[in-house]
Amino acid sequence: MSHDVIILGAGPAGANAALAAAETGLKVALFDQQPEAGGQVWRAPLPGLALPASPEKAGGDALRARLAASSVDLRLGRTVWSVGAHFRLDALGPDGNETVEAPRLIAATGAHERVVPFPGWTLPGVIGLAAATVLLKSHGALPGQRVVVAGCGPLLAAVATGIVKMGGTVVAIVDLAGPGDWLRLLPALATQPRLLARGAGWALKLGGKRVPVHFRHGVRAALGADAVARVRLAPVDAQGAFTAGPEITLEADALTVGHGLVPGNELPRLFRTEQTFDRRRGGFVPVLDAFGRTSLDGLYACGDGAGLRGVLVAEAAGQLAGLACAHDAGALTAAAFAERTKAPAAAAAQARPFSDAMAGMMALRPAQVAAIPPETVVCRCEDVTRAEIEAAYDDGARDLNQMKQFTRCGMGPCQGRFCGDVAGEILAAKVGSREKVGTYTARPPLRPVPLADLMGSFDYGDIPIPRPAPL
Repeated sequence: MSHDVIILGAGPAGANAALAAAETGLKVALFDQQPEAGGQVWRAPLPGLALPASPEKAGGDALRARLAASSVDLRLGRTVWSVGAHFRLDALGPDGNETVEAPRLIAATGAHERVVPFPGWTLPGVIGLAAATVLLKSHGALPGQRVVVAGCGPLLAAVATGIVKMGGTVVAIVDLAGPGDWLRLLPALATQPRLLARGAGWALKLGGKRVPVHFRHGVRAALGADAVARVRLAPVDAQGAFTAGPEITLEADALTVGHGLVPGNELPRLFRTEQTFDRRRGGFVPVLDAFGRTSLDGLYACGDGAGLRGVLVAEAAGQLAGLACAHDAGALTAAAFAERTKAPAAAAAQARPFSDAMAGMMALRPAQVAAIPPETVVCRCEDVTRAEIEAAYDDGARDLNQMKQFTRCGMGPCQGRFCGDVAGEILAAKVGSREKVGTYTARPPLRPVPLADLMGSFDYGDIPIPRPAPL
């Protein structure tokens, strides 16, 4: 089957892009690594698992129903490992490798979480805030029985509320921000009364359970022999630097911690599209026009993979990118395109103050990175410490790729997704800016895939063996 457009990512942005493009008559293929559409926000529970009703579950179910009723060619449970010239895509699925090609491609690959390392962060029982939401939403499982929830941004209250609802104990919430930081956001948050009310509901529920909140505090260390048993906290300033003051030690069997999100923009970087660094939007993001077009003809980007803006903007941005594809493919006239894009453009503009406020709360504080002790592991895949990264600078490394060659930082299974942002900050403190440090070079395989699955099966008897050369 030939396609007019391929979309990578079936979350709020990618799914809405697929639906918008398909409604104009385009043949759309929608790929996602997960077995069900919905992305992180609208993640589907495991088959047969009955979870309590929630806005996320309702939103995800509605989206999946719309996709099922559409003409979109759903390619779920596929790991896209290569995208080449002419947008030729290779994906590993249930039946082996699949190859699809289309004249247009939309990258809606979402974001991954950031954890700024601290002593003990690799202990069992320490997991990311976003990983905790997967346990709660998809598996109906608690990260632990006595949990410290730490970091920054709206996921703190969301995860803590989920733990309480499932019968776990939240030992404490540890927020890098202060109460005044949240109060200053009220005008922006009030532009989305429904979401503001939901956040207030979380606060009331946690208050009813007498969950302590340590504002302007960060995790100094996770302690334990074979797993986390205690979490040590210390006060921080507005930039995230530890300050003088009494430390607090909490007993816990789990620590969920997160310091914001990083856009998953490997595809735009793979095609060398124009990039810009925007700390409030998560880091390096592709330069786009108002409809998600990148600097490369035929390549579009939307959702958090193109810069953190949250689910409401992601939905609208997905629709705009899908309609831009249709217009560029000749499926929509200029007049029809102008008319159809009015509503999603207005929705995105209306949601942006709220989403920008939330993204700002999750922005990386450089002083957090400065506080990482030299012996602390930054790249857990390759066991590279902060001291080794700084030694690479002393040896002449001036960008991330040079540092990678010197240390192997970013060469592990995560391919630099979870260490690259922090490693870039460490190097930038020496070089002078994140722009000079740059990003890791994106290249296939875009995700780790077993070589045996790509090769398939063969019989040694079928391998032609040349006859021995005559003496």
